[in-house]
Amino acid sequence: MKIVLLLAAIAIAQAQQPAGAGRGAPQPQTIQQVKPNLYMVVGAGGNSTVRVTPEGIILVDGKLPGDANYNALMALIKGVSAQPVKYLIVTHHHADHTGNNQKFLDAGVQIVAHENLNKNLVTYVQDPKPASASITYPGAEYAVKLGGATAELHHFGRAHTSGDTVVYFPDLKTVCLSDTVTTGKTDPLIDYAGGGSAADWTNVLAGVLKLDFDAAIPGNGDVLTKADVAAYKTKIDAMLTDARALIAKGTPQDQMLAQLKTDLGWSPRVPKIDAFYAELSSGK
Repeated sequence: MKIVLLLAAIAIAQAQQPAGAGRGAPQPQTIQQVKPNLYMVVGAGGNSTVRVTPEGIILVDGKLPGDANYNALMALIKGVSAQPVKYLIVTHHHADHTGNNQKFLDAGVQIVAHENLNKNLVTYVQDPKPASASITYPGAEYAVKLGGATAELHHFGRAHTSGDTVVYFPDLKTVCLSDTVTTGKTDPLIDYAGGGSAADWTNVLAGVLKLDFDAAIPGNGDVLTKADVAAYKTKIDAMLTDARALIAKGTPQDQMLAQLKTDLGWSPRVPKIDAFYAELSSGK
């Protein structure tokens, strides 16, 4: 069932926005139901997930910065539940997921993330820079419990960044993948400056596939099945195999991505090709 509250969200956001605040008109956002008490909000940054419980809402990722985007998101949430947001889980440090951290903190919301997210924010160049998470976990797992619902936080390793968190709702068999899978933008972005890794990406997806789920919310794009996630891992594996083969035969760095595109019709987005080349040359 799809619930389209876009026009109402925009109207409310514009009405609530003080003169000169935020970044102008909000980017379009829509909300759709994925499972009972679970919704996905598309637009104005990465996909956000809304888990409704009798004691409040667990929100995964908070959109691009700005009063307009924040108010539009909150209007959509209020359209499906009168409960307040109690927890915001941010899946990595990029501003399309963390841009409104300070607004949520000011509203009394606890922000939860892997400890590497806060570390990455120290050197992250962004204006405004997202606020740090108020609760961090150092290891591979953490849990947020609210109103009878559990959100399992899993850090399976480095992929998009070194602070990637996969959020799993076991009772609904739904996983939030953040940018470890992005079908809307097709090709994976390996942020080496943020601790990302091409070589470890396949291990992260292998960890995801061990979870019992039948619905997956990607960082961008439509809701996926487990088979879709497995197919995405197959593409990552093929990319790694081909990239290593190209390196082994001496392909220059500046020709690497173009050659991968030719061979596979698909290649990663790599802002630091030297790091990509060095990582896959190491045999890891």
